[in-house]
Amino acid sequence: MRFFRPFPLTGIIFPSVVSRIKIPGNAVCLTFDDGPSRASTPAILEILDKFNIKAVFFCSGESARQNPGLMNRIRDAGHLTGNHGYRHLDGWKTPAAEYIENVKAARELTSDKYFRPPYGHITFGQYWEIRKMYRIVMWELMVYDFDPRFAPEESLRILNRRLRPGSVIVLHDSPQSTCTEWLESFISDSLARGFRFELL
Repeated sequence: MRFFRPFPLTGIIFPSVVSRIKIPGNAVCLTFDDGPSRASTPAILEILDKFNIKAVFFCSGESARQNPGLMNRIRDAGHLTGNHGYRHLDGWKTPAAEYIENVKAARELTSDKYFRPPYGHITFGQYWEIRKMYRIVMWELMVYDFDPRFAPEESLRILNRRLRPGSVIVLHDSPQSTCTEWLESFISDSLARGFRFELL
């Protein structure tokens, strides 16, 4: 199955947007979108804790409001949380004013520092307003763990093949994601290859 890397020119099209981390050595950053979810968050946290790995959770305001206990667990474990909008709106299909209000609605529930656009879709107008409030974080590696057309072993294969120092990886904290099936194996193998997991 073909692999797509969204926004290969992110740094040129949208200056200051993060898609890679600039930490010396074999550092990579693990991120999770769409949570928290009672169906997936506890399992992800358990795996991360086993390896003492810290990650960034880009949470929707709606899910955060419904699961305050999970938000506390994420933060208490030393992970960062980011804003993924109150609702999962597509920036390419949503007027700028509505989109920005959706981001602001999730601010107190999720984060006042980091923002990731749902689907990675953001217009120039939305970008110029949101960058005044947030550090906008995209990604370098997307392995479609949420897509039923991708078998779990295919997602893992793509990730292992494409991983490189500086990679920001996006996985999904949702019932649809297969990442809990192979996350432990991925982390273990990556550590054995000399990679280390860092925050933004």
